[in-house]
Amino acid sequence: MDEQETQTALVLSPEVEGLKSRFGDQILETSDGIDMPTVVLAQEAIVEACHYLKQKQGFEQLIDLCGLDMSEHPNHEADAPRFMVVYHLLSVAKNKRIRLKIPLNERDLVESVTEVWPTANWFEREAFDMYGILFVNHPDLRRLLTDYGFEGHPLRKDFPLTGRVELFFDDAQWRCIYKPNKLKNRVLIPRTFPGVDRG
Repeated sequence: MDEQETQTALVLSPEVEGLKSRFGDQILETSDGIDMPTVVLAQEAIVEACHYLKQKQGFEQLIDLCGLDMSEHPNHEADAPRFMVVYHLLSVAKNKRIRLKIPLNERDLVESVTEVWPTANWFEREAFDMYGILFVNHPDLRRLLTDYGFEGHPLRKDFPLTGRVELFFDDAQWRCIYKPNKLKNRVLIPRTFPGVDRG
């Protein structure tokens, strides 16, 4: 262990140190962020890690779970997993937060954490609906924000900004129908990322 690794090990929170000692090689990366510590885990360790953080470290609340499509991020490497699932946990008793991240590819399966926190149910449904992330052992994995017949996942970077279809009410059929979208995808403002091209 070199001097830099020793210094990094000294500043990590006890919760992160506990995860590292318990899960070993399944911890892919750790960092102390500005707002909270961040731990990148192997996807097969997520449920056990969440049980550990809830029961042993006192993180009794899952305050957020979301997906990320990293494909167009400036630091994303071509061979790296495209998606991430991000978990934000809160310990009210200790007034502490921790962020867990899981990298995964398009058809990878992630274990649901609804057995640890039932509130993960709708968060996981939203990540499935918006990104197509598949959660196994979820009690009711179906779309949450889009329509029943909707095709695609709107928050993926390759989904067109204007969508693929438009919804109309048809007076003759007396129901809503979909028609192919005739709008052109116009990008008026170039995409920027925090810290890029700011001097």
